[in-house]
Amino acid sequence: MRILVLCTHNSARSQMAEGWIRDHAARAGLDLDVHSAGTEATAVKPDAVTVMREVGIDLSGHASKTLFDVPDPWNFDVVITVCDAANEACPAYPAATQRMHVPFADPSGASLKTWRVVRGEIGGMAARLVDALAAGQAVSEDVLQGA
Repeated sequence: MRILVLCTHNSARSQMAEGWIRDHAARAGLDLDVHSAGTEATAVKPDAVTVMREVGIDLSGHASKTLFDVPDPWNFDVVITVCDAANEACPAYPAATQRMHVPFADPSGASLKTWRVVRGEIGGMAARLVDALAAGQAVSEDVLQGA
């Protein structure tokens, strides 16, 4: 299964989600092809690298990229937008792609405490996604949001 997490700059939230989903999938023994991208490329924020390192996930080798930098960008099973701007700018995908929007607050410019809160929220979403996939259950925005 191929999963794309999309945000505006691919600098924080989508990067953390990619790291979390890969980590949870590896722990669950799921073979997922996970990518993240932005509607614009900038740079991965150092605070994202810092807070993810605290939970054992290394983003130091990650780079900000656009959708067109991702291999086979139109062939994803699931596309998750994690910010409102990316949700509005997200291109149309083929009918086979399940597109969901699960927004998270932008921690840019905030304290590391705020970054850790957002990291935890994204980690919870990633765990719910992987748990549902591992159990063979349908994935929806409600499942991802814990509703």
